[in-house]
Amino acid sequence: MGRITVKDGTEIYYKDWGSGQPVVMCHGWPLDSDSWGAMMIFLASRGYRCIAHDRRGHGRSSQPWDGNDMDHYADDLAELMNALDLKNAVLMGFSTGGGEVARYIGRHGTGRLAKAALLSSVPPLMLKTPDNPEGTPIEVFDDLRKQSLQNRPQFYKDLASGPFFGFNRPNANPSEGLIDWFWLMGMRAGHKNTYDCIKAFSETDCTEDLKKFDVPTLVLQGDDDQVVPIQAASLKTAKIVPDATLKIYEGAPHGLFATMPDRLHEDVLAFIKS
Repeated sequence: MGRITVKDGTEIYYKDWGSGQPVVMCHGWPLDSDSWGAMMIFLASRGYRCIAHDRRGHGRSSQPWDGNDMDHYADDLAELMNALDLKNAVLMGFSTGGGEVARYIGRHGTGRLAKAALLSSVPPLMLKTPDNPEGTPIEVFDDLRKQSLQNRPQFYKDLASGPFFGFNRPNANPSEGLIDWFWLMGMRAGHKNTYDCIKAFSETDCTEDLKKFDVPTLVLQGDDDQVVPIQAASLKTAKIVPDATLKIYEGAPHGLFATMPDRLHEDVLAFIKS
């Protein structure tokens, strides 16, 4: 485990497991690097160096008042990559972390990268606009902000027990452990930071960033994602990123890293090895 201090004084916590080719993982909202634990064990046990950090304002990193936006997330990631002098890395992002990956490549290029992977990720743009009619209306994100201010603990509990893991679907088998785990990570994050991050993950247009991808890229998502609709996300991303590999999990929810880890781990490993 380690920490770096980035240029604005924010401390970024990270974990660094195993040895070999680096695989760097960017987590979703409102989670932290613990959400990658099973993936890290799987890959580190197979000869990879797995690195995951807590985004600023999340987990064990500092909770700054300012800078809770995709540009700062990407720049923090760049400082971490530079501090560890990572080369030939596989950069992987889940949900909001996919936006972080895209903006990193848009701002810092692919000089340190061998491949990229976007899992259930927010790019190119979640927000519904005249040019993005498949997106989600701003009122939905305004309601998320309202719930965050009124009763954040219950908001996270409802999100985890409902759409995030698909536990609101018929014949679902809700896991109280997963729900509690999501809640714990969410409540460990800063309130102001997670509030600001709603704007970051919903309103950041990563279209131009995706056009700068020039490494093999896996785009993977479930077609029953109730949090990040696939029509506005992976289906569009795969058309923008040159030579992207699109993989769709039929009936899978947003949080597929926890609901179908075995399949996801094997697919990610196969992509890294390809």
